[in-house]
Amino acid sequence: MKAIFISFNQAYYEMILSVMDRNNIRGFTYWDEVQGRGSKNGEPHYGSHAWPTLNSAILAMVEDEKVDHFLDLLHKMDMQTEAQGLRAFVWNVEKTI
Repeated sequence: MKAIFISFNQAYYEMILSVMDRNNIRGFTYWDEVQGRGSKNGEPHYGSHAWPTLNSAILAMVEDEKVDHFLDLLHKMDMQTEAQGLRAFVWNVEKTI
């Protein structure tokens, strides 16, 4: 099992949920409004007058065999509109209860 943290422009929310549904990725936690800026390029998402957009974030629990395909789909989505901003990070899940 892997934990995938996805930080994304709020405009991606419906698309990401659709990808998750189509790939039977069910378990997740969602944060509606998060702020940040990318480590390479892109504009900050602060929800301010100067930088009005905001990000959202999802932490999804994904079976190992689904991780690569899910990341590929997210990457394709990001490549279509790079300026929006979408990043995904993967961690091992050691234990669950």
